[in-house]
Amino acid sequence: MIHPFQHHNHDQGPKPNALVRIEHLAITFDKPVLRDVSLDIHKGETVAVLGKSGTGKSVLLKLIVGLLTPDSGKIFFKDKEVTALGEFGLMDIRSDIGFLFQGAALFDSMTVGQNLDLFLVKHTDLPPKEREQKIAAALEMVQLQEAIDKMPSELSGGMKKRAGLARSIVIEPELMLYDEPTTGLDPVTASSIAELIVTLQQQLGIASLVVTHDLPTAFTVSDRAMVLNEGYAIFEGELKDLEKSEDAFLHEYLAASRLDRERHDRILRARERALAATQNPKAATKGTARGSETDVKVLT
Repeated sequence: MIHPFQHHNHDQGPKPNALVRIEHLAITFDKPVLRDVSLDIHKGETVAVLGKSGTGKSVLLKLIVGLLTPDSGKIFFKDKEVTALGEFGLMDIRSDIGFLFQGAALFDSMTVGQNLDLFLVKHTDLPPKEREQKIAAALEMVQLQEAIDKMPSELSGGMKKRAGLARSIVIEPELMLYDEPTTGLDPVTASSIAELIVTLQQQLGIASLVVTHDLPTAFTVSDRAMVLNEGYAIFEGELKDLEKSEDAFLHEYLAASRLDRERHDRILRARERALAATQNPKAATKGTARGSETDVKVLT
């Protein structure tokens, strides 16, 4: 199990050309949302975008896939300038990008398998048999094989996230964009989704950009982070340096996560004890009543 707030040090060799390159991006709605934001994302790495609600995190994702157009600045994906592409060019790059929306965005009238198949029909020319194989492989990767014939209304919140993730990876993207992947989930389910993101990154070797306000998730899944505040990128670098920063806003932002971190740790311990109880009931009864009492309060 990968512990939250643990930074994953990858081999720090020479970096290739960036898969995604964002240069001096700015966009304004009623007020400035992003101001002079720049970021590189390389193949095989995961970058978290952090910040309070309303700081432009989700807007950044929509700009990358061309759903919004910036007022100034440029975005490149595989050396193609996204900000200069027409609709057909955008459709082409979107076939290499997976996008996990906050609400999973499944079609309610279709089964899980049909949702994945529709995505394959839209983005590939594969025959039915090959599509079936890819659907089965994607669902197995997110541990949701048994849900292939279920309707979205039959799924829990965590299962919907997994189904949405399976739909995103079924096209074998080079880049995954996650928009608040753990929002609305209980801490235990959120932890399992974060671990799944890490597993998929390791197995598929894809680049990922994870927009989140959930610091345990960010520290679990990410190699680097960018923090947005009032439209500006006030930090961009390794997570270990984020915790060492003397910036006043970052101090406040990180301090606000400490209670969540402690609560998260207690829930993980409760889950581990529950698992141990199913495997060895006698050994599990040796835990203290006080510890169990605390965990029950946390879980309720």
